[in-house]
Amino acid sequence: MKKIKEVIVVEGKDDTKRLALAVDADTLETNGSAISEATLAQIKTLQASRGVIVFTDPDFSGERIRKTISAAVPGVKHAFLPRKAGVPTKAGGSLGVEHASPAAIQTALAHLYTEQIDEPQQLISHHDLIAAGLLAGPTARQRREQLGERLGIGYVNGKQLPKRLQLFQIQPADFWAAVDQLTTEEK
Repeated sequence: MKKIKEVIVVEGKDDTKRLALAVDADTLETNGSAISEATLAQIKTLQASRGVIVFTDPDFSGERIRKTISAAVPGVKHAFLPRKAGVPTKAGGSLGVEHASPAAIQTALAHLYTEQIDEPQQLISHHDLIAAGLLAGPTARQRREQLGERLGIGYVNGKQLPKRLQLFQIQPADFWAAVDQLTTEEK
């Protein structure tokens, strides 16, 4: 089992249990989306000493936690679980890391992104996103979801997509390769 040096920030104890099946790592649980100042202080300390990987659920609350941590603790790494990998097996459950397979967790943790602390350069234009069919049309949402999985940046809506691509400095070659794969699979 792979040992991870950084501390992985997750939402709850069920996420910690699931991660233990996939990797050897220490976790810090936020215990929900309302992150306390004390928890943020712990994350800052851990970032300075060991590094931090934010690995939250692929839903609104998970994204909110991710943004809160990113704003308070610059330079943290991010791992994204594809939405379909976090679907519960039982009806009525919520989307989350606790439902992911060990293989899905290992894949997500193998593709980490670190935010640019300096002002990131925009590499992919709004025109590129339209040309790629990611902002308008009947399949735009599905294409964004698939693109997020391919690039390992998680699901984003049309407004969030350019920001996420810029934030993680996704290179145009990687972007267009992923778009080409989507187009090929659609045929």
